[in-house]
Amino acid sequence: MEFETKYITPDIKLSEFNGKTFRTEVMFEHHMLVWFISGETKIIQADATYTFNAGDTFLIPRNQLATVINYPKDGLAHKAVAMHLTKERLKDFYSRHKAVGRVQPLQKVYRFTKHPLLESCLASLIPYFALGDHLPADIANIKIEEAISILRSIDKDVDGLLANFEEPGKINLTDFMERHYMFNMTLDRFGYLTGRSLATFRRDFKRAFNTTPQKWLTEKRLELAHYEIAEKQRKPIDVYVEAGFENLSHFSYAFKTRFGYPPNVLLKK
Repeated sequence: MEFETKYITPDIKLSEFNGKTFRTEVMFEHHMLVWFISGETKIIQADATYTFNAGDTFLIPRNQLATVINYPKDGLAHKAVAMHLTKERLKDFYSRHKAVGRVQPLQKVYRFTKHPLLESCLASLIPYFALGDHLPADIANIKIEEAISILRSIDKDVDGLLANFEEPGKINLTDFMERHYMFNMTLDRFGYLTGRSLATFRRDFKRAFNTTPQKWLTEKRLELAHYEIAEKQRKPIDVYVEAGFENLSHFSYAFKTRFGYPPNVLLKK
């Protein structure tokens, strides 16, 4: 089995991937706290790219578009413990603890490289996976609350993220699409993140760009891929995923149709 996930509660899991590469476009419903055991992960957002290795711990905010690419490394499978910090649980926590600083939707990925408090908290979960899904709820609650408390103790700004419970409001569609076009998401999700229904998203998109979302997205992704290959001399196989295409053959066909030559032509010998 290439990919396996074990749960001890719906909010705590251990994932292991043994294949060559696993890539997905995600928009997490809940904040995700991840402790990396082995392998490598690349997380690509609109304004930044992050690479994580064994021993790293990081927090991915909810409702943020990201491309996640997982790799085995040094002969070891990609393996990580992940904890969902749900809105309901955080609301309960902050009903009992005062948030520090200004509450605002911070969008960065938080990195806690080899932090001993977080690592010991998440590593202590490993024996529980032998129980399957039979971990008592009160123990799971204690571990998640412990993790939240540690996050607050080591990053004074994290309350700005964790204590914010707003849903996406209607935002500037043009700015959002110019920053996020490379994410291979459904139009429903693009609409949701811009605070629109699908019908309203299509109507506002047509008004803003004078074309359909599908045509515009393909054009922008091809332009990005062309730049990465021609100017940075990156191989097409290393570019097509980050540019928003699902597979190499579809990318190559679309590229040749748009520019009149295959992408490999741009690589200098």
